[in-house]
Amino acid sequence: MARKIIIDTDPGQDDAVAILLALASPELDVLGITAVAGNVPLDLTARNARIVCEIAGRPEVRVYAGCDRPMVRKLVTAEYVHGKSGLDGIELFEPGMPLQPDHAVDFLIDTLRREAPGTVTLCPLGPLTNIATAFERAPDIVNRVAEIVLMGGAYFEVGNVTPAAEFNIYVDPEAADIVFSAGVPIVVVPLDVTHKALTSRAWVERLRAMGTSVGNAVAGLTDFFERFDMAKYGSQGAPLHDACVIGYLLKPELFTGRHVNVMIETKGEFTVGMTVADWWRVTGREPNAMFLGGIDRDGFFEILTERLARL
Repeated sequence: MARKIIIDTDPGQDDAVAILLALASPELDVLGITAVAGNVPLDLTARNARIVCEIAGRPEVRVYAGCDRPMVRKLVTAEYVHGKSGLDGIELFEPGMPLQPDHAVDFLIDTLRREAPGTVTLCPLGPLTNIATAFERAPDIVNRVAEIVLMGGAYFEVGNVTPAAEFNIYVDPEAADIVFSAGVPIVVVPLDVTHKALTSRAWVERLRAMGTSVGNAVAGLTDFFERFDMAKYGSQGAPLHDACVIGYLLKPELFTGRHVNVMIETKGEFTVGMTVADWWRVTGREPNAMFLGGIDRDGFFEILTERLARL
């Protein structure tokens, strides 16, 4: 039976690849996609999610718009990484598929109440505002979540938006604190993993050579996305951060990590948004998350390439 998931996302080129990978994988039943403000404002993330579904040939997937700002802070976005549209690198269009009328938070609550307890996995690829808001509004749903597999945070790599913080957690640390404190089983895919999942020029050209709309789209998105990390880190490719979440769902054996306690810094002068992972278990606090640290990069790109070729 396919694993039921909800993708919570702020597309983003790497979010787009994650969505495509999920929609190409029969092991996953995407119940819906919830958009949140993050990489770009909400109106663009909700549009971009629908564009990606149409590129995949899946206009029946339901997309919901969610929270347009963090719980208590002003929105910080990342157009400097993703471009003004969030999906710079391809020719965009106005999606024909409708945005669902319900708010994403209502969809999360209603779905978790309707589905059998322990059968729905949440896959946040952006700030955790939608998830935390749903947990705050409807505490009864928390124990119904099977697992949360999220992209966010860092330990050894530390920050990519401040010296201490990764972007998704930094944008809404209060939301992250609620989610990490909720007691739901959590798997964290941090920068320590995603910066080992770098694209290569050969891989991009292999996708382009497929001659499909999906292959061309991912190649174009990656062409644009690579430029930031190449300039900032001197890397030879771009980290497909969010696609690693879906990769973990499909093949967890490609990843290694440690079950540790993770706390979210919300008040530090220099460390707001930091994921304080007790990697060496020195605090005595109970573990609350599987914090990943390693990835079989070749295995990940093998399944990614194979699945994208299906669309």
